[in-house]
Amino acid sequence: MSTSKTPNRRADAWEWRRQRAWELHEQGWWQTDIAGALGVSNAAVCQWLKRRREGGVEALRTRPRPGPTPRHTAEQWAQIPALLAGGAEAYGFRGDVWTASRIAVVIWRTFGVRYHRDHISRRLRQLGWSRQQPVQRATQRDEAARRGGDWAVVRRALAGPQKKADDEGRTILWVDEAGCSLLPLAVRTWAPRAQTPVLRVKLTREPLAAISGIPVEGRLFRQMQGDAYDSAGVVGFLRVLLRTIRGQLLLIGEGSPLHQGQPIKDFLKRGAAKRLHLERLPGYAPDLNPDEGIWSSLQRVELKNRCCRDLAEVRLERRRAAARLRHKRDLIRSCSAHCGYSV
Repeated sequence: MSTSKTPNRRADAWEWRRQRAWELHEQGWWQTDIAGALGVSNAAVCQWLKRRREGGVEALRTRPRPGPTPRHTAEQWAQIPALLAGGAEAYGFRGDVWTASRIAVVIWRTFGVRYHRDHISRRLRQLGWSRQQPVQRATQRDEAARRGGDWAVVRRALAGPQKKADDEGRTILWVDEAGCSLLPLAVRTWAPRAQTPVLRVKLTREPLAAISGIPVEGRLFRQMQGDAYDSAGVVGFLRVLLRTIRGQLLLIGEGSPLHQGQPIKDFLKRGAAKRLHLERLPGYAPDLNPDEGIWSSLQRVELKNRCCRDLAEVRLERRRAAARLRHKRDLIRSCSAHCGYSV
């Protein structure tokens, strides 16, 4: 008996057996001999020969397995872009940003089918979507450029205040002040290709400012007001810190208005200097202020792509975001560690 080389793949090997069984049958072999030569049962050879007589050569070919029935039809997948067109906030999410996990939640709520986010990402690419950076209709004011001088000089400048805090048992707090805007920080979101998503925000010139302070142990103290912080506003924040934190305090910040203005000098002269000492970071170095990391996390994580209708909603959303941050002490401590301070 002449035989050809058996294929390595299992499916092709079985097809080769079926085709070979018919060849041997055509050569006059008995069914029992065919089964013995191919290592199969007589019943299998009988079925193969019957299939060959009724269906021809194609009946012996390997047929691909159909696999499980799709849980989501093609028509339902085609509805996904229309469902997402209303924006993420229409489904109760915070911030108008579509992630694969959020889209999976929408599909589950709408069709009752659960998918892993990786499968959602593959499907979105098949639908012509990609992760994009939204554009805004208005541009925010330019933030100060990231800067930081020679670290050796900075360390020498801060050595005195840190030694003072250690010797006197003072609690160190880093303080920073920032303005608030209706314009959100744009982060990447899923959107149709060649259709850059747009965040539409109401423009306003109404001022809204906030000031915050973080100690090494990872707590967050924060205050907001309707006007930009001046010396009198900073005094109000200092009063809150003195009422809230026991013992002596060492506040480190970037300067104005923390270290300037007659109201602050008068406040220290009236007795606050017994518990409170102010130090200014050398030069123009926000990279050394851990509070900068808190503001970054607030904007980029807690309030990403979050469009507010007015300043009242901005105030509410920032208050909620700060409340969430207060429960993330590890994150707050990591901001201090990132700036090179021991925590």
